Amino acid sequence: MRKLLDNRWSVLTCRLVLGAVFIYASIDKIQHPAAFAKQVYNYQMLPVMASNLFAMSLPWMELFAGLALIIGVFKGESSLLLSVLLVVFIAALSVNLYRGVNLDCGCFSTSGEGRGIGVVTVAQDVFLLLAGLVVLRAAMSERRRVAASPLATR
Repeated sequence: MRKLLDNRWSVLTCRLVLGAVFIYASIDKIQHPAAFAKQVYNYQMLPVMASNLFAMSLPWMELFAGLALIIGVFKGESSLLLSVLLVVFIAALSVNLYRGVNLDCGCFSTSGEGRGIGVVTVAQDVFLLLAGLVVLRAAMSERRRVAASPLATR
């Protein structure tokens, strides 16, 4: 398992997949902010004002963090942000599954005709979270190596 986690191709694949998924997820939300705000509110996890603020800022965080991962800059920060967001998504999905609420997940489309929430959606987010943690671990290891380098300025 350690060889897989330390393999640069595995890390690159996780980075590119995670970045691409979040860039794709952000596009429709940026184009339709009011519809996305309604979907966020439908989760009944935040008050109206907080729902609106979250709905306005989330797609831009997804876009910029996804772009940073694809480009290869701020890998640690971007993977940490996306991993935290995925934990929030998993919690929101799980709470509403437990409540028995039937709603559109709002993951990739604001049309209201997207997929509903379910165990598969939670599993996909867990998979993406694992990819984010792989990238975060690699970024932290890279920082430690650079800091320990004899050429590093202190």
